[in-house]
Amino acid sequence: QVHLVESGGGLVQAGGSLRLSCAASGRPFSIYAMGWFRQAPGKDRELVAAIDWSGSSTRYTDPVKGRFTLSRDNAKSTVYLQMNSLKPEDTAVYSCAMGRPYGSITGPYDYWGQGTQVTVSS
Repeated sequence: QVHLVESGGGLVQAGGSLRLSCAASGRPFSIYAMGWFRQAPGKDRELVAAIDWSGSSTRYTDPVKGRFTLSRDNAKSTVYLQMNSLKPEDTAVYSCAMGRPYGSITGPYDYWGQGTQVTVSS
């Protein structure tokens, strides 16, 4: 059974930083693509950032490019989303997701964490 546990969310002022972590268990983490999604109230869920199994390929949605950095530590079965220069429009529930073995960073994603709230005040 796959477990994805996010941490690191919270309340931060605009311009501040947060680092989200997602610890995975139940699968051989190092061969799976991983992604971070977010969903704000009244909006569709969007893929914020994704990383391939090796860590050599990443993808970011345009609004976060240059501000967010996704990385993975396969030895710790953990992915990290470093979020800098946060804006009020980044406010959302952030969830990590596990894709397919050696799968595309665009998905599909089969397993999801419970989510962590990120709130950016102006």
